[in-house]
Amino acid sequence: MHDNIPLITTLAAAFSVALVLGFLAERIKVPALVGYLVAGIIIGPSTPGFVADVHLASQLAEIGVMLLMFGVGLHFSLDDLMAVKRIAVPGAVVQMSLATLLGFAVAWWWGWSWGAGLILGLSLSCASTVVLLKALEARGVLSSMNGRIAVGWLVVEDLATVLVLVLLPPMAGILGSSTATTPATESLWLTIGQTLLQVAAFIAIMLVAGRRVIPWLLWQVSRTGSRELFTLSVVVAAVGIAFGAAKLFSVSFALGAFFAGMVLRESEFSHRAAQESLPLRDAFSVLFFVSVGMLFEPAILLEQPMRVAAVVAIIIVGKSLAAFCLVLLLRYPLNTALTVSASLAQIGEFSFILAGLGLTLGLMPAEGMSLVLAGALISIALNPLLFAAIEPARRWILQRSRLARRLEQSADPFAELPTTTAPKYLKGQVVLVGYGRLGKRIAVALAARGIPYVVAEQNREIVEDLRTQGVAAVSGDAAEPAALIQAHIAHAAMLVISTPDPLNTRQMVDTARNLNPGIEIVLRAHSEDEADLLRQDGFDTIFFAEEELSKSITGHVLERFPPPSDAAASAAAAPQDDAGAPVKNSSGRH
Repeated sequence: MHDNIPLITTLAAAFSVALVLGFLAERIKVPALVGYLVAGIIIGPSTPGFVADVHLASQLAEIGVMLLMFGVGLHFSLDDLMAVKRIAVPGAVVQMSLATLLGFAVAWWWGWSWGAGLILGLSLSCASTVVLLKALEARGVLSSMNGRIAVGWLVVEDLATVLVLVLLPPMAGILGSSTATTPATESLWLTIGQTLLQVAAFIAIMLVAGRRVIPWLLWQVSRTGSRELFTLSVVVAAVGIAFGAAKLFSVSFALGAFFAGMVLRESEFSHRAAQESLPLRDAFSVLFFVSVGMLFEPAILLEQPMRVAAVVAIIIVGKSLAAFCLVLLLRYPLNTALTVSASLAQIGEFSFILAGLGLTLGLMPAEGMSLVLAGALISIALNPLLFAAIEPARRWILQRSRLARRLEQSADPFAELPTTTAPKYLKGQVVLVGYGRLGKRIAVALAARGIPYVVAEQNREIVEDLRTQGVAAVSGDAAEPAALIQAHIAHAAMLVISTPDPLNTRQMVDTARNLNPGIEIVLRAHSEDEADLLRQDGFDTIFFAEEELSKSITGHVLERFPPPSDAAASAAAAPQDDAGAPVKNSSGRH
């Protein structure tokens, strides 16, 4: 009765083995993704014992791709990307180009076709957004400037990879596909043109109609009060739009799901949609990584160790070194260069999607897929070590390299106030650290009251824009004394730290108090426990979001009701029995 149930068997085996190995991976401080990939290897056809249904697993993986890309779209913020565009866009484009050339070069050395070399290089050039977000969250730096730059860099990589996924099928023939015919030049350009027109039509429909229709439909569903219907509607939006985009516009499932998430992010339901779809996305994402692991040939580690080493070197050394040099050339600090380098020293979901598409189109040999998987397993496993080595590496480089010290201390035109504006801010000003959403509101309020202030911000683009508006601003990390010194902290009346960066807050405070013992310091806390600890340490004024929100709501509610009379207040305060009657004490009085 239960013999011919390959779908249930595959799901049970995939989830069970992935759970065990994912748990073990987390216990040894390795991303769970490594455990999922190894689970796929264990239940795959290349290892002895139970073998899951590869065909079914590949179809389940397609759903995983849709939901993964839907999640990427839900978290894609054009505003966040624009805030770091001057480093993220050129950096990602140049770094991807260099990594692709490295992959192409080693593939050519191995005797592969140039189409296979291109797919290998592209697969090695794009890092995993999932791995990066988890790494930054674990270290509490996701909202820091370095974290925003790294995420923006990967967003550009993701967008570039989506474009590659769109253009690859029509160009498969000319790239040397074994399954597609090579079209004439005119036919090729016609095919590419048609593909781009179809993609443009789909994007236009999603941005014009989708932004209105999808939120409206979700609103209608939410009015029913049914949680399961809302979750179902979110899943339909992800999978249905992805399937419809593939059928009607001949675009990939990945692109359709990405735009479904991106359109939904613009609505007021984005947070709820992300929360409701998260369990399903996580489950099918696990199936995606397990199915990828099933394609891995472990024998390649013994048969082709030098090729595996070359792939890992491109991922960890080649990409990281290229990113490191690019960030320094763009005049960012050494710490930022090391953080971005560590962030890119791994590959993940997009690499698997690209390599899988290369296999389907007959461009990538099976060996190439195994090499990509080997590179992913090794680089993801080593990535936590690279992040842990950032600060020791920074200290070591500064101690050993004169060039690094010169770059770190190089004259930055935005690192100090211009001589024409500096005299206005030499005494009694507010030093405002950070110019995000909170910092911007504080600055507007200070400007409205005519209170002088200096902004200390790590993002050079923001500092440049502020300068053009006539606002005094300096570029630099406020955790370093130089940035606060240039903001004239020694003569400031107040230091306001608006950045969500608890790791560096104490360094900022110590610098400010050493240079200006009488300065008033205003901080923000992320939790009640953190606020209590900061108060115990003697910090002046701490604001905690939930506490301030509760005060505002409570104040608004109390304003609508008059204060009770003394008699009513006494009656309300008196103890009552279960029936609501006043309880008498031993003397018989209320």
